[in-house]
Amino acid sequence: MSVSLDRNHAWPEKPLLRLAQRPGMAPSSRGSLANDPQVQVRAAIAGTGSYLPSRVLTNDDLASQVETTDEWILDRTGIRERRIAAPDESTSTMAIEAGRKACADAGIDPKDLDLVIVATLSPDYLIPATACIVQNALGATRAGAFDLEAACSGFVFASNLAQSMILSGMCENILVIGAETLSRFVDYSDRSSCILFGDGAGAAVFTARNDGSGIHYTSMYADGSQAELLYIPCGGSKLPPNHDAIDQKLHFVRVAGRQIAKFATTILVELVNETLAGCGLEKDDIALYIPHQVNERIIDSALKRLALPREKCFVNIDRYGNTSAASVPIALDEARRMGRLKEGDLTMMLGFGAGLTWGATVVKM
Repeated sequence: MSVSLDRNHAWPEKPLLRLAQRPGMAPSSRGSLANDPQVQVRAAIAGTGSYLPSRVLTNDDLASQVETTDEWILDRTGIRERRIAAPDESTSTMAIEAGRKACADAGIDPKDLDLVIVATLSPDYLIPATACIVQNALGATRAGAFDLEAACSGFVFASNLAQSMILSGMCENILVIGAETLSRFVDYSDRSSCILFGDGAGAAVFTARNDGSGIHYTSMYADGSQAELLYIPCGGSKLPPNHDAIDQKLHFVRVAGRQIAKFATTILVELVNETLAGCGLEKDDIALYIPHQVNERIIDSALKRLALPREKCFVNIDRYGNTSAASVPIALDEARRMGRLKEGDLTMMLGFGAGLTWGATVVKM
């Protein structure tokens, strides 16, 4: 893989991190299935759920705060509005609601969950993990819980981890949630970033099945040499919060917009092509592509280069903006409820973002 972000940077020929499960592998199994080498156990999606705050922040609302217009934002991003968490809402409260809906949709009592993973870059606290708060609120008393931070790739990475945990036999039912309260980390005087982000949560219950459904392919990549293209400088151990840092607004997200756009446009195309080749599939074999909702223009450009019709791709960024780790599971839940994904369909979920990180998951519904 070779991606050129600018004249001074060439993408590494060999990715720094890559984990992929190819079709036909014989993974370890759980319970009685382990005795039959012909049985392929996979992590199947048993149910999904999502939660969006009720407050809507439109482009016109933003135009009253910063120098911008509805037309300017819509032309450059495809975003019309985004949801903003209420003062009494946080990443955990939204994750709890999305997780509760996913468990109900799957017909699974939270007490039967073995693991809760929350993918987020905006946790309630540095410690404890937001997943622990969610686990307690749901009554998932048997489940382990932890957070996963891979930014906009978070839900895809967490789903791939759920696959590994189920294949190993360690878990049977796993709740994976992508949840973000990005409005708390956005500088609403900076029009280049405040127009992009929204809040929300999406969730999926993965369960062990041997009926052909489930995850058939996974990949994960990273390139930390580009970490500062999209980051929050203050708040961690390198630069703890202090008056000077806050006065400089270093506790807000910083985005190198042009470089990130180049990365996203290129990596989306290459990720789709590589994933199809890895699965031995043609483009039309995928019923629905669900990319991270980064920017409508970027998605449309990728679809054109891939010669894919718009109806093959689920896009809802116009209503929610970029919700980072929550964008893919929110879209997944909406697609199922709208009837755009049916039993037996193949879907490709694509994550890419800060880190830099990127990866894919192919699931048979």
